[in-house]
Amino acid sequence: MHTLPLYKNPSLSIDRRVEDLLSRMTLEEKIAQLYQIWARPDNIDEVKAFIRQYGVGSRILAGSNLAGSGHEKALEIEEINEYQRIAVEESRLGIPILFGRDVIHGYRTIFPIPLGMAATFDPGLVEQAYTIAAREASSAGVNWSFAPMLDIARDPRWGRIAEGSGEDPYLASQMARAAVLGFQGKDLSDPERILACAKHYIGYGGAEGGRDYNTAEITDVTLRNIYLPPFKAAVDAGVGSVMSAFLDINGEPASGSHYLLTELLKGELGFTGFVISDWASVSELVHHRVVEDERGAARLAFTAGVDMEMVTQTYIRYLKDLVESGEVSLERIDDAVQRILTIKFRLGLFEHPYANATKASETLFSPAHQQVARQIARESMVLLKNHGDLLPLKKTGLKIAVMGPLVNQRAALLGSWTLDGLLHETQTIAEAMQQAAPDAVRLAPSDALQDEMLAEAMKADVITFFAGESEGRSGENHNVASIDLPAGQEELIEAIARLGKPLVVVVLAGRPLNLSRVARCADAILYAWHPGSMGAAAIADLLFGEEAPSGKLPASFPRTTGQIPIHYNFNSTGRSFSVVGETSPLEYAYVDRYLDVPGSPLYPFGFGLSYTMFSLSGLAIDRPEIHPDEVICVSVQVTNTGSRAGTETVQCYVQDCVASITRPVRELKGFKRVHLQPGESQIVTFQLGAEELSFYGTDRRRHLEPGTFKVWVGTDSTASLGTTFQVIKS
Repeated sequence: MHTLPLYKNPSLSIDRRVEDLLSRMTLEEKIAQLYQIWARPDNIDEVKAFIRQYGVGSRILAGSNLAGSGHEKALEIEEINEYQRIAVEESRLGIPILFGRDVIHGYRTIFPIPLGMAATFDPGLVEQAYTIAAREASSAGVNWSFAPMLDIARDPRWGRIAEGSGEDPYLASQMARAAVLGFQGKDLSDPERILACAKHYIGYGGAEGGRDYNTAEITDVTLRNIYLPPFKAAVDAGVGSVMSAFLDINGEPASGSHYLLTELLKGELGFTGFVISDWASVSELVHHRVVEDERGAARLAFTAGVDMEMVTQTYIRYLKDLVESGEVSLERIDDAVQRILTIKFRLGLFEHPYANATKASETLFSPAHQQVARQIARESMVLLKNHGDLLPLKKTGLKIAVMGPLVNQRAALLGSWTLDGLLHETQTIAEAMQQAAPDAVRLAPSDALQDEMLAEAMKADVITFFAGESEGRSGENHNVASIDLPAGQEELIEAIARLGKPLVVVVLAGRPLNLSRVARCADAILYAWHPGSMGAAAIADLLFGEEAPSGKLPASFPRTTGQIPIHYNFNSTGRSFSVVGETSPLEYAYVDRYLDVPGSPLYPFGFGLSYTMFSLSGLAIDRPEIHPDEVICVSVQVTNTGSRAGTETVQCYVQDCVASITRPVRELKGFKRVHLQPGESQIVTFQLGAEELSFYGTDRRRHLEPGTFKVWVGTDSTASLGTTFQVIKS
C-alpha cells in the first residue's frame, strides 16, 4: 500500500510538512530551491530539463531586465501551467514553482504610480488597490509580486522615486502596511492573494546624485530612523519576502551585508520570510570588487543572508562546492530552503498549483476594478494652484481648449512598470474631456506647431494645457539631471499665458518637477502624476467638479534642481535656515541657505488645495505631561468654511525639543482624511506614544527621552497651530 509522504498531507502543520520535505531532499534539490530561473526563447528546453531533474524555487516572468521600461507580451496561462506541471508531476518531489512578476501598481487594471497613491494619504483605499492587483495577477497565474518598493526618496532626479511613497518614513510605513495587506491579506492560502516583496532593502533611494545603482553614504542613525521604518512596517504586517538592493551602503554592498540582512532584518526585526536578490545583484558583487569571482559572490551573498538568487547562476554553480569545502554550512542551506518552502506551503501551492484561465477572463479589468481605479486616481491628484477659483470649469457656456503634448498619449497615463496594462483599454485625455463636456471642449492637435496651438488657444474662453513627462522618463535607471519640464513645454505654456486667457495646466509626471515658471503664469495647476487606466476620466471628473481634489504632496517640490535634496524633516543645525527665516538681518545671514533661491520649497510636503476652504481651531491635549509608557491625545476641530463639500487631510507633526542626538525640526506622526459638507465640523484626534516619540540613537537602540515636545496640527508640513507637552521620567 502506497503511503502518502507527510509533506503532501494538508492536515499536518506547515512546520511538520517542511521538516519532512527537507529530510527527503538532496543537496542539489535544496540548492535548486534557492534559484529563480529566467526562461527565454533561447533556453526553454534547458530550463524545462533543469526543473525535471531538480525542481526550482521560482521562475521570473519577465521578458528582459528592462521590464519596467515598456509593455510585454501578455502572460499565457497555459505556458505557466506547463512549467508548473513539469515541476509538480515530473520532478522527483513535485515541489511547485513560485511565479514572480513586477506587479507594481496594478496588473491589468493600472492604478496611479505608487508615488501618486501615496498622495491620497488614504491607506485603506491603497490596500483596496493592491487587493485588486493581487486578484487579477493570481487569476493569470502570478503568485508573487516584486512590490511594494519601500525606499525613502529625497532626490526627485532619481527615476525610481515614482515607485515609492516619497520622502517621509511615517507616510511610507502606512503605505507599506497597506500594500502588504492588500497583496497578502490575512491568509496567504486565499487563492486571490499573492506574495508581496518589500524592496529594495535598504537605502536604495539614497543613491548619490539620484543616479540609480550608485553608492550611498547613510549613517546608522539615519538608516534606522528614516530608511528602516517602512521595512519594519512591512515585516510587522507579515510580508513574506524582501528584495536586497543593488547599491553599496557605507562601502558594503547591500546584497553582501550580514549586518543588514541577517542581524538587522532577520534578527532584530524578526523577519521570517526569505530574501531574494535583485536582478543579478549577487554576481554583481564581483563588479563591486568585494570578491574576486562568482564563487566568492555566491559565498558572500548567501552567508550574508540572501536566500534566493534572481536570474544569475552563482548559487547553482558554486553552493554545492562551498558546502563540501566547509565555507557554507548545511544549516544555512536548510534555513534558506525552509524559508522558501514555508511560503510555498502557506500559499497553498502544493494543493492548488495551477492557474484557471476561465477565472482570469472574468476578473481582469472588471467594471468594479475600473471604478476603484477611477476613485484612487481622483484622490491622488493634487491641486497646487487655483487663482480666482478658476476650477472647477463649467461644462456649458464656455469654449474650452484642450491642448498639450500629452492629450493623446495613453502610455503616459499608465506610467512605468505597467507590463500588463493595455493601451487600447486606456482612454486618452482628449477622449475623456470630450466625453465629459462635448459642447464645450475644443481639441487642438497634440503635434501642432506653436503658432497653430496659439491660434487655437485664441478661440477659447479657457485653455487647458496637459504637460509633463512621458511614461519612459521615470522608472528604473531613468534618472534626470534636471527636474524641469521636458524641453519646450515651459516656453509654450508661457506663450499661451501671454494671450491673457484663463489657463489651467495639468501635469503628468513620475516625480516632483520644477514648476516655478509654470506657477508664475498659470491660473490653476493640477498635478496628476501617472494616474493609471482610469486617469483621464479622473482628470475630467476633477476639472469639471464632479469631485473636488483632495491629494496631498508626498514629497517636497523644489524651486529648482539646485535645491535638491530638499525635504521638510531636515535635522536642526547650529545655523539652521528654519530658525532665522527668509528675511534675516545681516548679522544672521550666515545660515544654511542659497544666495539665489529661497530656502523653502515651492510646494511643501503635505500640501494640496481643494475647491472649498477648511479651518482648524481648538487645538487641545488631554494632559500636559505623560510617562514614557503612556499616550497623549491631541485633538483639533476642522470646519468646512467653504460653499461645497470636500475632503481635508489633517496632519500631526511632532518635534523633540532637546535630544541626545540631532533630530528633525518636525516629523509627521499622524494624518486623517475628513470629508465635510459646507459648514460642517468634526473633531479629529491623534494619539502619540512611545512609537511616535522615540528614536534610534547611536547605540542602535530606541530611546524615548524625557523633556519637552512640540506638536502641530495643520494641512501641510508648515502647520503652525501648535502646543507643547512633557514626557517625564517614570
